[in-house]
Amino acid sequence: MIYYFSGTGNSAWVAKRLASYLGESVRNIVQVMADPSVSPIIDLEKEERLVFVFPVHSWGPAEYMRRFLGQLLIEGYEGQQVAAVCVCGDDCGRTDEIVSRLLMRQGVRLSACLSVCMPNNYILLPGFDVDDKALERQKLENAERQVAEVANSLLGNAEAMPVYMAGSMPALKTRLVNPLFRASLRLRNYFRATDQCVSCGLCERICPLKLITIGDDGRPRWKRHGCVQCLACLHRCPARAIEYGNITVKKGRYRHPDIK
Repeated sequence: MIYYFSGTGNSAWVAKRLASYLGESVRNIVQVMADPSVSPIIDLEKEERLVFVFPVHSWGPAEYMRRFLGQLLIEGYEGQQVAAVCVCGDDCGRTDEIVSRLLMRQGVRLSACLSVCMPNNYILLPGFDVDDKALERQKLENAERQVAEVANSLLGNAEAMPVYMAGSMPALKTRLVNPLFRASLRLRNYFRATDQCVSCGLCERICPLKLITIGDDGRPRWKRHGCVQCLACLHRCPARAIEYGNITVKKGRYRHPDIK
């Protein structure tokens, strides 16, 4: 089974393509976490493979996946293959170490941690923007080969050449920058809708934490705290009517071509 989390569609695409290679089923963890009062449980079969696919946010696992792994109860584990596939814009830092520690808390060993490079989508800080269209196309074209290599590795193909892109100074990025990023998630968010809003309600429907409601005027309202910055609402708005303060006004938007 493949469990995934995705905001703008990159990780969803990777999970589904990987599933086609491995012959596995896929499940969105947002559905699994629908009731926050109940800990998610995975009951592993004897020969079952377990794979987690998720975005890398600031050189660590996306906060929603991190919470899922922290609450998850894995039953029936007897050494089955348990792997992680990190979906990154450039590099992953030591995301592998974080995932390994979360799983090891309940005696589950991370068998493999691999990565797939996909187009960037983080635009909430100065100097951060989406990739230009040429680089975006190149990353999407290369991703199929990378997913195939990941699949071959998990299937035990000795000729597979999978990659984990740690990048430069990986420990520093994960141990210093990632905690600062996570701390920032506790601060107030500044999402807002502009006059371009067409009141379609998509943002409300796709928010994984249900932090968006539609007001009487048809405009979305965000709860001030609790956002994990998956950026689904920002990038997937069909009218490009969502901004984060003013910092995103002149920046690009990205969603995977296969996602609506």
